[in-house]
Amino acid sequence: MDSNDGLGAYGRDGGLFRRLKDANAADWRAYTWHPFVQGIAGGSLPLTAFKRYLVQDYLFLVQFTRAFALAAYKAESLDAFRDKAAAIQALLHEMTLHLGYCAEWGISERAVLAEPEAAETVAYTRWVLDRGVAGDILDLEVALAPCTVGYGEIALMIEASPTRSRDDNPYESWIAMYAGAEYQALARGAAARLDALGESHGGEARFASLSADFAKAARLEAAFWQMGLRG
Repeated sequence: MDSNDGLGAYGRDGGLFRRLKDANAADWRAYTWHPFVQGIAGGSLPLTAFKRYLVQDYLFLVQFTRAFALAAYKAESLDAFRDKAAAIQALLHEMTLHLGYCAEWGISERAVLAEPEAAETVAYTRWVLDRGVAGDILDLEVALAPCTVGYGEIALMIEASPTRSRDDNPYESWIAMYAGAEYQALARGAAARLDALGESHGGEARFASLSADFAKAARLEAAFWQMGLRG
């Protein structure tokens, strides 16, 4: 599978998102085509691994919503503030849907809320929040982008994979959600926002540090998949 240009058309040629992705191709590939993702594509991922991921993903969303609240605080225009407020509302809605999805897999809301955060969940989400607190809006958006844009690309990679299984694939609804038009628009918007912030906030002069953060976020994402596999 090649996850490069044309897949999803995220960001523009020469823009910050594509430059960050290209500069960290190995880490990006290890995240977006992780064995966990390959298992989803082929329908062979053990159900215990997916259930472990589902529970931790809810706990992740709680912290991710906090990160978007921080992004709203750091927003530098009314339009940006509105965008982040809408994103927070969307995430809160997604959390409700996520609990319903967990119930379909036989995982009760009580069980989800009783589960402690895995070390990988804590490491990733608190690092994102730390980058947002310590840096500016561009630092925070770079830390968020591998998750927001990455899931969109992962879904399209799955759809294009020769190992893609559609018959009796238990993960079909998960794939459809992230490959769908609504999420794809969200992912493209996140990449475009990163490109714009790169121009307005000195992305060229800061590229080395931004690239290091992007790479770390991709590695933390891969560790999150690996945590699921250990389930």
